Amino acid sequence: MEIAEPTLETLAADAWRLTAAGPRVLLGLAGPPGAGKSTLARALVERIGAGAAYLPLDGFHLSNAQLERLGLTARKGSEPSFDVYGYLALLRRVLAETERDIYVPDFDRTVDEPVAARHRVAAGARLVVTEGNYLGCDLPGWREARELMGALWYVDASVDVRQLRLVERQLTGGRTWSGAEEWVRTNDRPNGELVEESRGRADRILSTIGMDMFNSRQ
Repeated sequence: MEIAEPTLETLAADAWRLTAAGPRVLLGLAGPPGAGKSTLARALVERIGAGAAYLPLDGFHLSNAQLERLGLTARKGSEPSFDVYGYLALLRRVLAETERDIYVPDFDRTVDEPVAARHRVAAGARLVVTEGNYLGCDLPGWREARELMGALWYVDASVDVRQLRLVERQLTGGRTWSGAEEWVRTNDRPNGELVEESRGRADRILSTIGMDMFNSRQ
């Protein structure tokens, strides 16, 4: 299994080579919360251009109303707080319907809810980059999603870096410092521990030590 810190250009080239396998291919980016998956996914899509599209798992967060009904409000972002079968159905549709645009949901941190149709998989897109914590997990729904992917890359970062990113995310969302640290300790950290168990199911492991290069689009 490869462990590397390549450039965005080489990663984009590696991702695009996957399209040799068919008219449309899924590249999955898995990894613990705060590892930098969405930053890398967006950077890859931007670098590749019109031939690529972005499909985040976060669009399949259950709504706050459903989390309350299920008693999962304090575990938002945990594995059972996602509509995995809705996500799986969209992946299958994306692979099957290549001649029409497909709209993709996302999660809006401003309203703290999923939102419909924020992203688009254009008819001409050959590579769809999908990212989320649980894409490599050997659990119902997730393992079926993994089987649809042309490749799965595991995006990692040190515990200290992830802790800092996650606390900052919660502070931006309006929590106090103590509230942010408590949320990370009781929710993000156990979620990350589950995700780390899926590391061995990935085809490639990437470090985000050099994540600044993705932000600057070098």
